Amino acid sequence: MTEIEKILIERGAILKGHFLLTSGLHSDTYFEKFRILEDPSLTQYLISTVIDRLRNLSPDIVVGPTIGGVAVAFEVGRQLGVKAYYAERGDSGRVLRRGFKLGPENRVLVVDDVLTTGKSLLETMQVVKKHGATIVGAFVFIDRSEDFDPGVPLISLLKVKVKNYRPEECPLCKKGIPLVKPGSGKPTQ
Repeated sequence: MTEIEKILIERGAILKGHFLLTSGLHSDTYFEKFRILEDPSLTQYLISTVIDRLRNLSPDIVVGPTIGGVAVAFEVGRQLGVKAYYAERGDSGRVLRRGFKLGPENRVLVVDDVLTTGKSLLETMQVVKKHGATIVGAFVFIDRSEDFDPGVPLISLLKVKVKNYRPEECPLCKKGIPLVKPGSGKPTQ
């Protein structure tokens, strides 16, 4: 077990049960990133463990999707000494608002909290590409994906193999284990 795993367990960031993920998939493991993000000094420390690897990508802007990606983008940007932008949901995908500007001269590091299917990361990357900027890499706290390849260097604090299930194939559903939507703490049924 790595030091990062120990910290996540101690903080209650790794949960076991039957969870409905944002992607629509089911899983027996959920990573409650807000047990990390609620503690700025812990967030700072964890990011500092990979900051040199991120600095080697030479980004001049960090972009993360709302919600969890905002805190990650802010702290990565702070430690790198660069600006942090946020890609918000719009009518037709993610967009940059609030006067954020990107162009061909920019080298962007795209960040997020937990990677499962890669949808949020890819949507954020599409926004960056739409503005003509170069994506130099991606960073996530926890990579729980099954061999996701964003086409750029992908750096994570922790890479974990976790079973995800489509709802119609979920063995936890078949066992009658109540499905919980994280964040609400309540069963979805």
